[in-house]
Amino acid sequence: MSFTPSVSQEKLVEYRRAFHQHAESGLSEFWTTAYLAKELAAAGFDVKVGHEIFDVSKRMGLPDEATQQARLEAALAQGADPEWIARMDGITGLVVDLRPDLPMHTVLRFDIDAVDVDESAANEHLPAREGFRSINNCECHACAHDGHATIGLGTALEMLRYKDQLKHNVRIIFEPAEEGSRGAAPMVSAGVVEGAKYFFAAHIGVNAQQDHALVCGTQGFLATTKFDVEFFGRASHSGADPHEGKNSLLAAASATLNMHAIPRHGRGNTRVTVGRVESGTGRNVIPSYAKLCCETRGESTEINEYMFEKAKLIVEHSAGMYEQDYKITVMGKSDTAVSDWPMIELVKKVSEDVPYFHRDLLVEMGQGFGSDDANAFIQAIQKQGGYGTYAQIGSYLPVGHHNQRFDFNEDLLQPAVELCCRMAMAMDALD
Repeated sequence: MSFTPSVSQEKLVEYRRAFHQHAESGLSEFWTTAYLAKELAAAGFDVKVGHEIFDVSKRMGLPDEATQQARLEAALAQGADPEWIARMDGITGLVVDLRPDLPMHTVLRFDIDAVDVDESAANEHLPAREGFRSINNCECHACAHDGHATIGLGTALEMLRYKDQLKHNVRIIFEPAEEGSRGAAPMVSAGVVEGAKYFFAAHIGVNAQQDHALVCGTQGFLATTKFDVEFFGRASHSGADPHEGKNSLLAAASATLNMHAIPRHGRGNTRVTVGRVESGTGRNVIPSYAKLCCETRGESTEINEYMFEKAKLIVEHSAGMYEQDYKITVMGKSDTAVSDWPMIELVKKVSEDVPYFHRDLLVEMGQGFGSDDANAFIQAIQKQGGYGTYAQIGSYLPVGHHNQRFDFNEDLLQPAVELCCRMAMAMDALD
């Protein structure tokens, strides 16, 4: 496959900076989805959005109605196409097919959501200095998904030139809500990877934090469960009638401390975090409500389930100690998966034709970084007898992921598009 790009590096940088400036949190990527849909439809794609690609019965962690409405209105005010907003029907993300007339075969996934971080305005931060810092408060592309959306868009546009050479359908998924592990499961349930045999996804950075590096496959991503805990007690005057109160804050504090004391599992790595606590109305009022935002992780699905079951037991008994009603709501969930060696070898072979990647900086199997929702797609395709891999595209990073000053080297955009196009063609050639 000879590759002469038709989408310039300058155009890819333009796309990337537009996505970066309009960063949107998971399940609220209204501007981003509408922008992608408009660009892809103009190129001739039949863009699938809404209920056709997303099973809302499997949706987790949806922001409250007021937040969603405010974000929707912000997207429209920022220029999102009203027709695409209407077609989405409140559901973000999209899917396009290169050859819908041919059998389903190959899938490439690109995530599009931002993280809940207020982006730095410091002059040394390039997006601030160059004028494309996020315009949405506490929504920031601090994990390179703006780069992923750009690479996905570039790949789709470039692949139009090769679609007549395809033997099978190549599907490109733009996934919402990868952060929090909320986007893949509803898309899998809606059938977006049904019948597929090969899967490719990639992340900028992760553990490839050097320009020109490439990791061909990944292992060691942690299975995870994201959950909220609510305690419901009874308010009372803290001076006159403290005995009448049922203190939700104390129940939350007990649960927090004891979840962090769960014994580690002997067969693999574990994590637990209570990242947010909300409670109380005043210094002289016994708190009648408390909320915890939590997560567990484990080296395997079984180990994560061990952590989550222990956490639930602690919540139950903390509620009992302080006479609380309680509620646990799962907000996101992802199992673990390991890249398949045949796909790793394919990435390695394909990358040899992309001059940007240096052979001495190539790693076959690398380690994961936390968790990634791509695991749900990989597992679904592996269960169908197929193969998948998760690559890591190297970039110098001034700071780590999810930091308010996160940024990456834009020079990688066009080489990454070429890598994805070559992978799409190589996977299509497989039986």
